Amino acid sequence: MSGRKAQAARNDELILQAARAVFTADPGAPIAAVAEKAGVGISALYRRYPSKEALLQKLCGDGLKLYIEVTERALAEEGDAWEAFAGYLRGIVDADTNSLTIKLAGTFHPTEELHHDAARSGALATEIHRRTVEAGALRPDVTVADIALLLEQIASIRLGDEKRTAQLRHRFLALATDALRVPPGHRELPGPPPEDEELSARWSPG
Repeated sequence: MSGRKAQAARNDELILQAARAVFTADPGAPIAAVAEKAGVGISALYRRYPSKEALLQKLCGDGLKLYIEVTERALAEEGDAWEAFAGYLRGIVDADTNSLTIKLAGTFHPTEELHHDAARSGALATEIHRRTVEAGALRPDVTVADIALLLEQIASIRLGDEKRTAQLRHRFLALATDALRVPPGHRELPGPPPEDEELSARWSPG
């Protein structure tokens, strides 16, 4: 990679890191705040991303691809179904893709590629859920959408620095997974589970 291309790649990484930090803290922040945090000129940012909409699409697209990667890796595990599922949950918490959903759903118009990747991620989540239920390891009254909202709740935990936040998220994930595993040993869940349509509707700008 030439010096100019290497610098462009570094700038792109700085921009995306800054954009994630800025927009998960304040989805309404101007794109200039991203350039300032990244330490790059606004013209350099606009050469790569012509609008805030394009930058948000890129952020969420990368998040979906990471979600797909983590889930495919868990599905490739041939050992204990519960351990593969628990590893999937830990991987999603570490990837922190749900912070993007919490903050950015409905703030931009998804592209066709995003719709395609969302469908792929949904299919993978359904498959690892099905496999774990059929193995008798995951309580059958918990749905894929239940798991999605559970992961969002864990992603909402922010306390102290990044290390402390990660510790607390995994602590509460461990508490949650104990409730998910068969045998449950407690009463039936109250109320109907969330519907896929309820979750997907959030991505349509109001």
